[in-house]
Amino acid sequence: MAINVNDVYKAVLVVLDQNNRGPLAPTEFNKIATQAQQEIYTEYFNELNLLLRLPKTDVAQADRIALLEEKIALFKGNTSIDFTSGTTVVLTSNIKEVNTVSYKTEEVQRIEQRDLYTTNKSPLTAPCAKYPVYTINDRQLKVYPTTLTGGVDIDYLSFPSDVKWNFTVNQEFGNYNYASIGSVDFEIHEFDQPLLVSKILAYAGVLSNDQLAASLASSKEQKIDIDGQK
Repeated sequence: MAINVNDVYKAVLVVLDQNNRGPLAPTEFNKIATQAQQEIYTEYFNELNLLLRLPKTDVAQADRIALLEEKIALFKGNTSIDFTSGTTVVLTSNIKEVNTVSYKTEEVQRIEQRDLYTTNKSPLTAPCAKYPVYTINDRQLKVYPTTLTGGVDIDYLSFPSDVKWNFTVNQEFGNYNYASIGSVDFEIHEFDQPLLVSKILAYAGVLSNDQLAASLASSKEQKIDIDGQK
């Protein structure tokens, strides 16, 4: 379930008001919110890679891995793209990473462009309808052998869309009114809404107690390093 952009913006404005900060304009909020969402999205993969490298020691670790996989699953998609023989398939901008490619009932193996000549050279490794391969170069996917035609099914990971709190302006008072039409909600897991609000507030110049403590600790460590070099 998506995180409603209006709920987050209202929460941010309340905290800013409590801290006697000026209001955060919608255009500025949209930029900050998009950046915060992208950071959280990237952290999903970083944390999952770290956990998968560690020895599986307890149930809590397994639960954490399962939760991260659930969060990442929100960005998994599938698309079918038709092509004619010898042509390339242009990947849409929302595709972050291609997971699997299938041609009819066969899974297409990926090879690097630099290996294409060697692969085609040997009768044992040359691609065929039964064992096709593909390359990706500049977001263009090409299936070999080039005599194939039809379509491919692509399983992929997507990027989260840019966030947008759309609005109308009250002509009498000049204030912003939320407009659901044209707005774009957050796409990350609803579990991360508190973290999302915290990150946006940090960009807006308001640190939570945990963030302030981490910032002070980092400053202290840097001072110790500098003093130690004197």
